[in-house]
Amino acid sequence: MESALTARDRVGVQDFVLLDAYTSESAFLDNLRKRFSENLIYTYIGTLLVSVNPYQELGIYTVSQMELYQGVNFFELPPHVYAIADNAYRMMCSELNNHFILISGESGAGKTEASKKILQYFAVTCPMTESLQIARDRLLLSNPVLEAFGNAKTLRNDNSSRFGKYMDIQFDYKGIPVGGHIISYLIEKSRVVYQNQGERNFHIFYQLLEGGEEELLAYLGLERDPQLYKYLSQGHCAKESSINDKNDWKTVSSAFSVIDFTEGDLENLFGIIASVLHLGNICFEENDQGCATIPDIHEIKWIAKLLGVQPSILLEALTHRKIEAKTEEVICPLTLELSVYARDAMAKAVYGRTFTWLVNKINSSLVNKDFTGKTVIGLLDIYGFEVFDKNGFEQFCINYCNEKLQQLLIERTLKAEQAEYEMEGIEWEPIQYFNNKIICDLVEERHKGIISILDEECIRPGPATDLSFLEKLEEKVGKHAHFQTRKLAGPKGRKRIGWMEFRLFHYAGEVTYCTKGFLEKNNDLLYRHLKEVLCRSKNRILKECFLVAELENRRRPPTVGTQFKNSLSSLLEILISKEPSYIRCIKPNERKEPNKFDDLLVRHQIKYLGLMEHLRVRRAGFAYRRKYEHFLQRYKSLCPDTWPYWHGPPAEGVERLIKYIGYTPEEYKLGRTKIFIRFPRTLFATEDAFEFSKHQLVARIQATYKACLERRVYVKKRQAAIRLEAHWRGALARKVAKRRKWAVRTVRKFIKGFINRNKPLCPDNEEFIVFVRKNYILNLRYHVPKNVLDKSWLRPPGILENASDLLRKMCIRNLVRKYCRGITAERKALMQQKVVTSELFRGKKEGYAEVLNQPFANSRIGVSTSSLSDGILVIHVSPEDHKQKGDAILQCQHIFEAVTKLVMLVKRGNIVDVVQGSLQFYIGPGKEGTIVFDTGPEEQIYKNKNGQLTVVSGCGRK
Repeated sequence: MESALTARDRVGVQDFVLLDAYTSESAFLDNLRKRFSENLIYTYIGTLLVSVNPYQELGIYTVSQMELYQGVNFFELPPHVYAIADNAYRMMCSELNNHFILISGESGAGKTEASKKILQYFAVTCPMTESLQIARDRLLLSNPVLEAFGNAKTLRNDNSSRFGKYMDIQFDYKGIPVGGHIISYLIEKSRVVYQNQGERNFHIFYQLLEGGEEELLAYLGLERDPQLYKYLSQGHCAKESSINDKNDWKTVSSAFSVIDFTEGDLENLFGIIASVLHLGNICFEENDQGCATIPDIHEIKWIAKLLGVQPSILLEALTHRKIEAKTEEVICPLTLELSVYARDAMAKAVYGRTFTWLVNKINSSLVNKDFTGKTVIGLLDIYGFEVFDKNGFEQFCINYCNEKLQQLLIERTLKAEQAEYEMEGIEWEPIQYFNNKIICDLVEERHKGIISILDEECIRPGPATDLSFLEKLEEKVGKHAHFQTRKLAGPKGRKRIGWMEFRLFHYAGEVTYCTKGFLEKNNDLLYRHLKEVLCRSKNRILKECFLVAELENRRRPPTVGTQFKNSLSSLLEILISKEPSYIRCIKPNERKEPNKFDDLLVRHQIKYLGLMEHLRVRRAGFAYRRKYEHFLQRYKSLCPDTWPYWHGPPAEGVERLIKYIGYTPEEYKLGRTKIFIRFPRTLFATEDAFEFSKHQLVARIQATYKACLERRVYVKKRQAAIRLEAHWRGALARKVAKRRKWAVRTVRKFIKGFINRNKPLCPDNEEFIVFVRKNYILNLRYHVPKNVLDKSWLRPPGILENASDLLRKMCIRNLVRKYCRGITAERKALMQQKVVTSELFRGKKEGYAEVLNQPFANSRIGVSTSSLSDGILVIHVSPEDHKQKGDAILQCQHIFEAVTKLVMLVKRGNIVDVVQGSLQFYIGPGKEGTIVFDTGPEEQIYKNKNGQLTVVSGCGRK
């Protein structure tokens, strides 16, 4: 089912004025529940903001959210506390008038958090200068200090404000926050001396004990355990897991340094806080005469030290009372009960006045000394209507305050509605609403009201009691229609009213008050004796709080009720002079659990906050109103005549638009500047038509936009391609031109160099000569001779002839060196022989050249001799060489020496062959001869008949 619902059905309407059943409390509650279930905690009633505490972080208070709501029309975005703050700020800046934002609700509904969010919004979004940052920081940091001294844990809230607070934030003409002022109302002093089960005293006591330095606690005479102090242990919850007192102490300590507190101020202030704790631990005993005594004065000494008074005088003041007659003073001892009252009265008076001093001190740090005209935005964080099981004096004052504020709200809303109708020229229809002036008069009327009767009972002679006060009420206001007691009630009503109670019929319903303690709390008297002690204190803060002039004034100080009534009147005067904005805070359940909505509790708060009353006034005839410009701007797409532009007056455009849509005359009225729509269903039908039209327009716009994007991309790509092509062609052309230019320049230089090639080296022929040299060298590498006998060489140009000769010589030398390194020793010897041959025969004998070409072989020469004593020597030559003439036959007388020399020359011993009988020798190609060796009587050489050469040696020489 949930998925089939429209968004409006699922989350309700964001402005209660648009509820069809606006008179139904159930419809109001149902809309609030729907929005809360979707984590939509804010809802409007016109310009009033209803806030439901979510008890969890929703992520809706970021800086981006602040920027989103900054400068935006009030109804353009969903309801938010930032919208209230921004609307007040913009109206203040544009109209240069003062505004206030009233924040009310039950304890735990989120009033203090709402005021913090508004302060943070102004701190972040307002223009700021470095010189004014101190003022801004002091405004923000005054909160934790006031919370420490004025807030406490109650059954309903861990950080409940036990005082009302009004803060003025001052802005200069530029809209920059430059200062502030704080007024406090009705601090709950009774909490200092007594707490209900499950509640705590003010935070500062626990923060001091938990986070204070050891030296500070020792100086103050305090221990860390809060259970040791009576004023902190009555509620039996001194330690609370949800509260971090140590961290809070650090925050408060740093805040003190920013808001201009000196070391002396803090020393005196903490001395007072510690003295209150010591006061609570004073124990009284009753002596034999029935008078109170203090047997242990340990605490008295500490209090005297911290407050700068005499211990004996303080001791006497707590157990005796000074009564002044016309001519003399009498000091009377106090009973045990009265001493306890005096002690608690002193604690309450000291703490209450110290809190007032603290507020004044913060104000002095916030004051701006520039007295030029300023505008202000006030923040009123005040207690909401309270109805407990047992309601006392505090609830009576709080509910009286809410009656006055409700009266102001209704009157201002009615007045604003009437003014708007009159300004727009629309007939005003009278509205039925509960006028609570009658209740306010019942409480505050002079001499007849409840407060006046209470004051009379407090000061009348005789034993005045709470019961006598109730009887006086029955006597004086018993006939009032909104007042009832057990005695005056009918048989059915008596069962619900006690003997000490009276009932008032407030605008939000009936509340029963118990009169027990009314007189005591209204009097709030401090015995004169104790006041004298405090006036003589050396503590600088107490000196400012308890002035000696008070002792000289014999007039009775005004009662608490009268003071509260007067301060409330002053507050209303302040508020009436400013333009209002309202925030109503609601807590969805008592246990502070997220996502839990207690219908009965919320219905109770809706009633006591007067939300239905305000809605009825706001819905006076018309559910919706908007300026023509805004209405036309939003819905102009529903009519062809107004879409996309309307060039005429906005009023005419709106009239044509609603006629085209089909509004009937009873559904709307046209004012001077606004259109008024009577029924929410008319607006919803228009809104639904706008949503449908918006989808069609969005689809068309998307299609057009996508086409536009694609066309834009295509055109961009095409232009990029054209540009790229042009650049590339240009780059190519420039490259070709550059190469041509280089070629022309090179050719020109080459020609010029060629013309001047024979001239000495100069710029005209330098490059050409370098080129020729390079080219010749590169070509020469392919024509280098391979051996020493290769005579080829590349012909050089004329300018390189010398260089060529040098290179050739170097090449030949290199070849010779390589050749020489490769010759063996044997080869070298043969070469040396050729050298000798060259010296002997070159140019002298034919055939030299042919012989020289052949290498001289070692094996070419052989020597043969006979074994006889002849002198014949045959030198053989190689028969393979056909050019040789044959072997040489020599006759030598010294044959032995000749053969030896020959062997030594050849360096070979194996060339000599000694033969016997005969030997063969080589005559010519293909011809051989024989030499025969023989002996005879005489030596002779002849040719025998066989043609053989015969050598005969003598016998004697054998």
